[in-house]
Amino acid sequence: MCLIVFAYDMHPDYRLILAANRDEFFDRPATPAHWWDEPEILAGRDLQRGGSWLGLDRRGRLAAVTNVRNPQDILPDRHSRGELVPGFLRHRRAAADFVSSLDNAGYAGYNLLLADGHGVHWSSNRLSPAKLLPPGLYALSNAALDTPWPKVRRAKLLLANHLAERAIDPAALFALLADGQRPDDAALPDTGVGRDWERQLAPIFIQGAEYGTRCSSVLLQHRKGQVTFIERTFDQRHGGVAEVRFTYAVTPFSGPSVAASADN
Repeated sequence: MCLIVFAYDMHPDYRLILAANRDEFFDRPATPAHWWDEPEILAGRDLQRGGSWLGLDRRGRLAAVTNVRNPQDILPDRHSRGELVPGFLRHRRAAADFVSSLDNAGYAGYNLLLADGHGVHWSSNRLSPAKLLPPGLYALSNAALDTPWPKVRRAKLLLANHLAERAIDPAALFALLADGQRPDDAALPDTGVGRDWERQLAPIFIQGAEYGTRCSSVLLQHRKGQVTFIERTFDQRHGGVAEVRFTYAVTPFSGPSVAASADN
């Protein structure tokens, strides 16, 4: 993922409200979200390295990863950051234990967002020690959590506008993720990729010829245990080509699921 905005324990009905965009080169093959042969994992799949950018399990746990933008930090022959998502979801380890077990030197820079029965955790192998987050509104792109890049500030503002609504409309969250507002050059960060790339990467929804927003995801985790997960996939012309939707009930945050269903 390249942008994740989420509200944790900020709504009377939902424990977690999350909206995320995955930005990637269009020629990197991937499959939309689906239940993997490993039945605990619901995620899209990167077909180049086999990992994922965002995934869930039937127990209500979540994992998502973003890169830390640094053109000098490239480790092509070592671990794929996408391994972190299924790596967490395959096992019943607590998020804090999983993070402490990682060989951080084996990965290029990453942000890792994990949610389990103990709360929501953010960690990075380049930026900060792991943190258990208090209830709040957060956004994560390709720097530290809540680094005030224009897209991060705007995504948080747009999500905040919806939190007062009792019924959260997924369509409104997809509209947030489709926002293409471009900030002024003076507001752009300098991450070492050059001004032209900074401009292209600055909006919430990226529309480039070779690189752009490949999919948008919305997650609503109800306090009663129901999960709704919707993903929209986009092609190189930036048109939507597919939507998948999954709704299932879990025993809240621990134990086996009490029921599960998916409709695509």
